[in-house]
Amino acid sequence: MTLSRATGDVGHRVFSELPFLLRRGDLLVVNDTKVLHGRLRAVRGTGGAVEVFLLSPLPEAGAVGEERWEALARPSKRLKVGEEFMVGGALRVRLARRLDEGRWEVLLSGGSVPVAKALERAGEVPLPPYIRRRPRDPAAQEDAVRYQTVFARSPGSVAAPTAGLHFDEDLLGELATAGVGVARVTLSVGYGTFSRIRTEEVEAHGIHPERYRLPPETAAEINAARGRGGRVVAVGTTSVRTLETCAVSGGVVAPSEGTTWKFIFPGYRFQAVDALVTNFHLPRSSLLALVMAFAGVNAVQAAYREAVAREYRFYSYGDAMFIS
Repeated sequence: MTLSRATGDVGHRVFSELPFLLRRGDLLVVNDTKVLHGRLRAVRGTGGAVEVFLLSPLPEAGAVGEERWEALARPSKRLKVGEEFMVGGALRVRLARRLDEGRWEVLLSGGSVPVAKALERAGEVPLPPYIRRRPRDPAAQEDAVRYQTVFARSPGSVAAPTAGLHFDEDLLGELATAGVGVARVTLSVGYGTFSRIRTEEVEAHGIHPERYRLPPETAAEINAARGRGGRVVAVGTTSVRTLETCAVSGGVVAPSEGTTWKFIFPGYRFQAVDALVTNFHLPRSSLLALVMAFAGVNAVQAAYREAVAREYRFYSYGDAMFIS
């Protein structure tokens, strides 16, 4: 679907036609985060099943070859501090201490193998809760590849930046031929991306912090594109949040990395983004609030009604919208 911010007009294309919607000199900004194999299944010493869901690495250093992570664990109330599990014969997981809101600090060790490699071997891709797979389902095996974007190279996310899933190498080649550039940022998508807005006032919603990085070479590409009159086209809401976190003034961005709490909702004034490629999002989500802020509440509501009427697919493996 295409949506014009200026007129509210809606159009219908296929994603392979994206090069015709862009202009020579435009710059796509993509999120190169990689989804962790962060769902870990094991068996307790009592014989019961346990599932550990990795959320984010903790800064405190562990022993040599060991990593500390924040995680969810089930069945949480039955688990005990100090319990250890082997996952897939490759990864050792120890419950170090309880945190608040049902979370745990866990210690990971791959023995002679780096933790990152052990996770690739032993863990599963943590699909969103609305995608239900059985571990041995052939579709679940395909998800290990399908649920990563073609840009993925920086491990750290618990969910894919789904707007990037529409791209493949052939399309990137066509974009390059059309004079459209591609620049990379990194934002590690956290578990909070699935959190519904439950507050009556949207601005009262507390967004979860996420790690980001906008490298110097990307800042230079973005500022050069804007200087020559090209548009900065964010691929996904995560790219938007990174760009707006790093915006200085007049559309210029500065290289930066750290943690962002950026929550964008209607009324926000965008500085660094001219157009957006995004998927169709859940009601009462921070992602939909950002899209409404960018294109207007009424225009997005009308576009979504048309998307439902035309049976567009929503969510992670769904269809795309180009807002310009």
